[in-house]
Amino acid sequence: MSPLDISLADLIARLDEEFSDANELARVSEARLRAQTLSDLGDQLIDHYVTKAKRTGASWTEIGDALGVSKQAAQQRHTPAAFERFTNLNRHGIVLAQEAARTHKHDFIGTEHMLLGLLGEPRGLAYEVLVEKTGSEQRVRDAIEEAMPPAGEKALRGHIPFRPESKEAIEQAHRASADLGHDWVGTEHTLLGLIRAEDSPAAQILRVLGFTSDELHETVRTETAERTRRA
Repeated sequence: MSPLDISLADLIARLDEEFSDANELARVSEARLRAQTLSDLGDQLIDHYVTKAKRTGASWTEIGDALGVSKQAAQQRHTPAAFERFTNLNRHGIVLAQEAARTHKHDFIGTEHMLLGLLGEPRGLAYEVLVEKTGSEQRVRDAIEEAMPPAGEKALRGHIPFRPESKEAIEQAHRASADLGHDWVGTEHTLLGLIRAEDSPAAQILRVLGFTSDELHETVRTETAERTRRA
């Protein structure tokens, strides 16, 4: 029995249902995009447990043995980086941002893609804040799509780099978490990071939607405190 609650038949049935009017070549292209997303999620899954293993005292040699690679390869691939303190929901938002870039055939991950990623994770606090302020998810999507650059001509294979303003937004997300005294970086902090990257497309979109940095900071502070109280 598969350890995952998903099968090849499920993936095929879903793609066929969602692309019922597409030809087989279009389905090949979409299947490749979805395969890349699954691969990205797999990497995130491994990173999650490598981080937990390190926290319990496992050595890089032991982790390498568990992965079937050398100590050096394990350390190089899984040394904590920008997303170490990201919550699982926030990491998923980054994966969705990558998928958005591939879907639009862009050769970069911009802040607009990151904003779409947050909107694709309805369990995150960022999604709740966005919808509560604007009145609907569709209004946010429409604003993002209006600001999105034209689609490219060819979907990229492999790694897609972050734009400088996206890297700045990630750094700002870490700072927002620290400012609020939190030991995690959630979707709410990434939302703050996006608006704090003031010259980025996402910041411009958020301002058009009526957000300000100070107001958003206060909303996140209040909502996270309330969630902590209820937990």
